[in-house]
Amino acid sequence: MRRKLCVVIGVMAVVLAGARVSLRAHHAFAAEFDATKPVTFKGTISRMEWTNPHVWIHLEVKAKDGKMEKWAFEAGTPNVLFRRGVTKEAVKVGMEVTVDGYQAKDGSHRANGRDLKLADGRTLFLGSSGTGAPYELDPTRK
Repeated sequence: MRRKLCVVIGVMAVVLAGARVSLRAHHAFAAEFDATKPVTFKGTISRMEWTNPHVWIHLEVKAKDGKMEKWAFEAGTPNVLFRRGVTKEAVKVGMEVTVDGYQAKDGSHRANGRDLKLADGRTLFLGSSGTGAPYELDPTRK
């Protein structure tokens, strides 16, 4: 009986610890990004992270001083993006793209992505719904 109780308590501890990590990893837009600091960058995709709860698009961009900078743009979940046409075939490392979004509150080179414009002129919406990001419900509104 004691052994079963220990196993049950151990399993519950693992489950609760995992839930805590998940909850901490997923956040509202306003917790991390600043809607008053829009950014737009044209650059080359250097890396794609197709992970839950958010896809990350990494860009190498030329700064005003001519030096190269690395920026990371948080996007929606892989499933949501796939349904919008943001797929591993449509968006690849090495592509020249323009991404706009909102800079991180801490001033780092991270932003919440809104739109991704491809070289052929197509614009793909990167945002997540329900995060509180500006205009999240109407991707055509600027």
